[in-house]
Order: sequence, then C-alpha cells, then structure tokens
Amino acid sequence: MKELIDITKTSEEINLLSPLTWAYIGDCIYELYVRTNLVNTTKLKPHAMHLKAIEKVKAHSQEENLKKIYDMLTDEEKDIVRRGRNAKNHHVPKNSNVQEYSYATAFEALIGYLYLTKKNKRLKEILKITVD
Repeated sequence: MKELIDITKTSEEINLLSPLTWAYIGDCIYELYVRTNLVNTTKLKPHAMHLKAIEKVKAHSQEENLKKIYDMLTDEEKDIVRRGRNAKNHHVPKNSNVQEYSYATAFEALIGYLYLTKKNKRLKEILKITVD
C-alpha cells in the first residue's frame, strides 16, 4: 500500500525549507502521535483525552521533551534544532514565554524534519521517548 501522504520534495529541497516550515508540519505530526497514543493506551472520553493532549503539546512540555532527548541527538539533528530555535517567529502564545516557545519550535522543527526526510525509524524512536 502506498503512503497515505506522499512527500514529493527531495532531501535537498527539504533542507532549503524554512525551519518554521519544518515546525509547522512537526507540530501536526507530534499532536497526531500524542492523540493516537492516548486512544491506544487509555479509555478516557474524548474531552479528557483532549485535556491530556493539550498538556503534552503545549510549549513548556515540548521544551522539556527537547531537554530530555538533546544528548542523544546526532550532530545533524542538533543543527536542525539550532536552526529551529533561532528561526525568527513573531508569535508567542499567551501561555508561554519567548524562550520556551523558541525551544518548542526547535522540537517541532526536528519532528517535522525527520518526518519530511522519511527518517521514520528515528522519528518513532524520538516520539516514543517523549510521549510514553
């Protein structure tokens, strides 16, 4: 069976994308993984699952996730994180500060980059560590 969503960009094209683009898709992939994990591991009602998901996907939690995995990242992955952290984002959510948000963006950029470059084994490894 063909992939549900086909990524048509080459590795070179993906490397040239803005880190905020990586974070854009990474945010979606991470939240989908968190929600799927909740469906698979709990018997909570949808509203309760939603509240648990919010706790895991907020900027503070993503910053903590990045701290948890940082030492196990490759040099290439650390470079992706650095680029995501330093991306000029002019939006800060009301429940976060600038530093927290930049590290959350870095985490999302890493997730998005791994997804877009089809490094699925590594992506699953990192998601498992940060969600389970």
